[in-house]
Amino acid sequence: MGVDAKHIATFLLGAAAGLAAHKYMTMTPEEKEKLASDIKNKANQFKNEAENAAGKAKDYFEELRTKGGDALKEHFGNAEGLLHNLFGAKPSATPGQDTKTTA
Repeated sequence: MGVDAKHIATFLLGAAAGLAAHKYMTMTPEEKEKLASDIKNKANQFKNEAENAAGKAKDYFEELRTKGGDALKEHFGNAEGLLHNLFGAKPSATPGQDTKTTA
């Protein structure tokens, strides 16, 4: 059995976790409190940035939908008719009627 990249990555991740745990255990209570407040501040910043990005994305897609439809109508005026012809409902055959054509 050989050692591949997954094994090396697992070992390095475990070593980093062990080192972090040791460092945390040797911190003073004041340092632990400061670390916790720093993590909370960074998490709140990240949350605010994510909320802003979500709002911007919603506005962007709404604008894209509006402008995209207008651009399609401008450059391809009969797009609605063409799409209806392509994807519109096909007339259904009435019962007892043969839909095959004979030549």
